[in-house]
Amino acid sequence: MNVRKRYLPTGWYPQDQTSTITKIQTLALDASKQKFNLKAAIVPHAGWEFSGKAAVQVFSSIKNSPQTIVVVGGHLHPASGICAAYEDAYETPMGPIRADLDVLAELKKHMEIDEDTVPDNTVEIQLPFIKYYFPETKALWIRACPSEQALVLGETLWNISKSMRKEMVVLGSTDLTHYGLNYGFVPKGLGQKAVQWVKQENDKHIIDALIGMDLSKALDVAVHERSACSVGGAVAAAQFAKSSGISKGQLLSYYTSWDIYPSDSFVGYAGIIFAE
Repeated sequence: MNVRKRYLPTGWYPQDQTSTITKIQTLALDASKQKFNLKAAIVPHAGWEFSGKAAVQVFSSIKNSPQTIVVVGGHLHPASGICAAYEDAYETPMGPIRADLDVLAELKKHMEIDEDTVPDNTVEIQLPFIKYYFPETKALWIRACPSEQALVLGETLWNISKSMRKEMVVLGSTDLTHYGLNYGFVPKGLGQKAVQWVKQENDKHIIDALIGMDLSKALDVAVHERSACSVGGAVAAAQFAKSSGISKGQLLSYYTSWDIYPSDSFVGYAGIIFAE
C-alpha cells in the first residue's frame, strides 16, 4: 500500500498515538456537546496549540460518521488549478487513513486534477482529527486554488456524492488574516488597535461572506483584503453545502493567535459549519 507520509514536525501536532489522543481530548474539554448533521465545514490549519481548539469544535460537532471526508486545502496561486494526493492512504499517529480513490477517480472524469506531491500543512493537520473521531471513515486529500474553479470543485463533489450515494462531508481548510511584520501586512500599525481591526473588520468581512454563502465575494475579499490564506478550500466546502440546499453557515468558534500568545504578528482562526 502506498502511504503518504507525515511531513509536519512534532511542533505542529503530537508524534505518537498516546500523545495525540491526549491532546485531542484536552482540546475537546471546552468544546460544545451539540451535534449537527453537517454537510461541510471550514477549519483552520495552524499548529494545534493555536488552531486546535477551533478545529476540535467542528470535528466534535459532526453527528454521524460519514463514509468519506474530503479535506480541501490551499496555499495555491489563483492559476494553479486543483490537485489531489494519489496515495492509497495517509499516515497519522493513530494509523493510516484509507484514501477514497473511487471518489478521486470519479472527480477526474469531470475536472482536471493534478497530482499533489508537495508537502503542505493545510490538509495534513486535519488528518489525525479524522482518524480520532471517525476511525473507519475514508478521506480524500485535495487542494484548490483561490478562483472560481474552487466553486466548480464544490459543486462537482456534491454531484458525485449523489451519484455514488455516498455520505460525504467536505472540510475547507484555511486560516484568516495573517497580520504583522512577519507577514508584511501592517495597514493599521501594531498593537491593540491592529488586533481590533483584524477581528472587527478584516476577518469579519470574510467570515460574513462565508456564512452568508456569498462565495464569489468571499474569493474577492480574501484576495484583495488578504483575509484568508487558502480561501479556495473554504469556498469549495461552502459550495458543496450550498449545492445540497443549505443557505447559511454558522460560526462555532473565532479567535486569533494573539488571544493565545500576544504578539505583533498574529493570525485569525474560525470554525464554521454548514448543517441541515
